[in-house]
Amino acid sequence: MPNTAKDIMKLIRDEEIQMVDFKIVDINGQFRHVTIPAAHFNEETMVNGIGFDASNYGYAVVEKSDMVYIPDLDTAMIDPFCGVKTLSMIGNAMIIDYPNNRPLAQYPRNIVQAARDYMRSTGIADTMLILPEFEFYLFDHVGWRLDHNNIAVSIDARQAYWNSETEGSGYVVPFQRHYHVAKPLDRTYECRSEMCLEIEKAGIPVKYHHPEVGGAGQFEIEPLLGELCDMADGSMMIKYIIRNVAPKYGLSATLMPKPITGEAGSGMHVHMLLLKDGEPVFSDDKGYAHLSREAHWFMGGLLKHIASLCAITNPSTNSFKRLVPGFEAPVTVGYATSNRSAVIRIPAYAKSPKLRRFELRNPDATCNPYFCYAAILMAGLDGIKNQIDPHANGWGPYDMNLFHLSDEEKAKLHQLPTSLDQALDALEADHDYLTAGGVFPEELLTNFIARKRQECLELGQIPHPAEFDRYYNV
Repeated sequence: MPNTAKDIMKLIRDEEIQMVDFKIVDINGQFRHVTIPAAHFNEETMVNGIGFDASNYGYAVVEKSDMVYIPDLDTAMIDPFCGVKTLSMIGNAMIIDYPNNRPLAQYPRNIVQAARDYMRSTGIADTMLILPEFEFYLFDHVGWRLDHNNIAVSIDARQAYWNSETEGSGYVVPFQRHYHVAKPLDRTYECRSEMCLEIEKAGIPVKYHHPEVGGAGQFEIEPLLGELCDMADGSMMIKYIIRNVAPKYGLSATLMPKPITGEAGSGMHVHMLLLKDGEPVFSDDKGYAHLSREAHWFMGGLLKHIASLCAITNPSTNSFKRLVPGFEAPVTVGYATSNRSAVIRIPAYAKSPKLRRFELRNPDATCNPYFCYAAILMAGLDGIKNQIDPHANGWGPYDMNLFHLSDEEKAKLHQLPTSLDQALDALEADHDYLTAGGVFPEELLTNFIARKRQECLELGQIPHPAEFDRYYNV
């Protein structure tokens, strides 16, 4: 049952809440916040909201940039990372338009809700369930400088292979041999367990956590399947919790896709399935991998639009340092069962009809999760509406290790973009599937592309230390 104003006021009294914190999402998918004393929080706050400047959040709006934030009472939780007892809520951005405010169409939460409503309007499904896998590194030290005369990054993790000579205990992990290592090599077990406990307290069930491949301290936390809009909020909270628990253990957490040269990159694989009236849309015992034709068409939509999707699911220049051959990150446009080298992987262990699904393996956590999940849904719905058959289009199934093909065979395959600039080119040319039903406003995409172009330009002009190694004495 949804929370009411009376519920929140009672919670504030019963828990002796001192501050109420409002978390707002910017265009990059990061939390910003504003806080008021709990004594000043009342029903009027929930109706009239809190004012803020949308232009400082990255939104380019034709209207005046003054907006109001309206809290979503169902997201209320006591923030475990505040010394002063604080009730925290996520909410929506509204355009001031008396007498009735109206939703800011560019706001991330409004985008994912619009995608859900569009899905329902098609009659294809009424519910999308998703499961993002959060891969991240935990470092004992990280620091960087970007001055005119000093460009440097320094990273350390006690268990990393480069400490084999200096780490007195001898408990170091070989390069790329960190997957599921046990104690004493697993040094951060308590930290991750606390992360999971806090995630569960936030109302997000956790499937498991474990060490990942990267020997310099890579890990994964995976929640259970959740409803599209809830999991978009949940993704923000999971990242928030990971980053806030780590410092309690003297660690620094990063979900950056490729923080270490030559090490395994961190992705955010997204599992997905559709339901209609509680029944699975993607299940068919007679289909390939027991998936229905709608599931295959959905995959076809993802694969048709994958280049433009990358601009939203992988929106950093660092993203494309992860999407390279030779690691478990996919680079080939295709689908397969139990194959981590294809962009779409169908897990063979999902045998129950209600759990039959597939995962998109290219996304990473630099994405805005609201934009990411909404864009994935819109691409898949476009595939179903237009009956895009991935097999007929030559996208698989690729039931072999694509990294081990000959150069001649690899040349026949379609590849992901190799840079953010290429992905932005694709998004400029291919975004009608996103604007269908008015889900993604054209002005948002134009603004997003322009901001990312500028980001690419600025980062492309900075000398890299590796360039000194390669070119200094040429």
